[in-house]
Amino acid sequence: MKKVYLSCALTGHRELPREFDKNALYDRLELLIEGGCETFFCGMAEGFDLAAMSCLAALKKKKKLFVEACIPFAGFERRFTARDRRVYDELITWCDRTTVLFPEYRAGCFLARNRYMVDCADVLLAYCTKEQGGTAYTVSYARRKDVPVLFV
Repeated sequence: MKKVYLSCALTGHRELPREFDKNALYDRLELLIEGGCETFFCGMAEGFDLAAMSCLAALKKKKKLFVEACIPFAGFERRFTARDRRVYDELITWCDRTTVLFPEYRAGCFLARNRYMVDCADVLLAYCTKEQGGTAYTVSYARRKDVPVLFV
């Protein structure tokens, strides 16, 4: 019997290689949705998160989804490049809920955001090619919490 996941947290690197396959990400998200996943938790960071949110925005045009933007601290997007800030501003409008964990930056706020997403989800979808850093930490945290991890 195939496992049904109703909610999915997303994690991945801020810097994506040129060969990163956004179509594979879209296909993986679509398979999760077709399998019953209705809720997604997105950290809205540059790189993987915005790519995943772009896919989810396209999928929301034809599927019923609930997307929560999980923001580590108020105004964190001010650190983005101008291009990514425009993308962020567009994609945040596709989110059904925005949760801001802290009113301002503080040490550990990104990891707290990632733990929040994992704690809310049935499964973690990850793009992780490194053994260190926030994405690797989030994959490890999910495994410790017995949250299944799928990879793009």
